[in-house]
Amino acid sequence: MVTSFQAKVYELCKKIPRGKVTSYSSIAKRLKSSPRAVGQALRVNPFAPIVPCHRVVKADGSIGGFGGEVSGEKIQKKIALLKREGVEVKDYKIEKKFFI
Repeated sequence: MVTSFQAKVYELCKKIPRGKVTSYSSIAKRLKSSPRAVGQALRVNPFAPIVPCHRVVKADGSIGGFGGEVSGEKIQKKIALLKREGVEVKDYKIEKKFFI
């Protein structure tokens, strides 16, 4: 079961266009919440890839987490998904030109 907060996070995520990213803090500001709460909602996203949680990164451009992990195979998958969509990832960071 999805909470109302999670549903709001997922709706905002679905609006992130292919080839672009946004930050946990940007979503949090729109929902008057915290980046950590947004991350926790995305961590349990049951609708991926329809809800493209891989398009949410840290405000400084760092990759952030994916599937509850911050390193390893899942992070490599997040990077691969972003690159497939045209987002350039260098040294685990994304340039501001890819942010919406």
